[in-house]
Amino acid sequence: MTEPHVRLRSQLVALLAAVATLVLLDLLWLGVVARDWYARTLGPWQAPSPHVGAAVAFYSIYVVAVLRHAVVRADFVADAAWRGAGLGLLAYATWDLTNLAVLRDWPASLVPVDMAWGVVLTAVVSAVGRSVLERVEDASP
Repeated sequence: MTEPHVRLRSQLVALLAAVATLVLLDLLWLGVVARDWYARTLGPWQAPSPHVGAAVAFYSIYVVAVLRHAVVRADFVADAAWRGAGLGLLAYATWDLTNLAVLRDWPASLVPVDMAWGVVLTAVVSAVGRSVLERVEDASP
């Protein structure tokens, strides 16, 4: 059984790794890979620049949910990835399908791409978090 202080330290390190992975991959996706596509697809829906406070709030809440529901509860890295994929589907489907349901002229072509990105992103973040958690716990005395 892992000591509580070792477990807490391991979870904090895993959280930092998950945050770094989430921010890096999402910035790469939104700022480089799919930037022009989102700009064309969202058109007038897209703000000229992101609201940093809202982004920090989302990433903070989301990464804690990923840690709690995918990383810590998983038995191994692949399990964390599957749990993360499910969480990503739930979160991104909530956003995309709600917008499609209630916003006039929300671009339907955005929905499957953004949902797929949420699945992939959250699966990778969860796998990285679980991998780091295991390494830190294994390295602890």
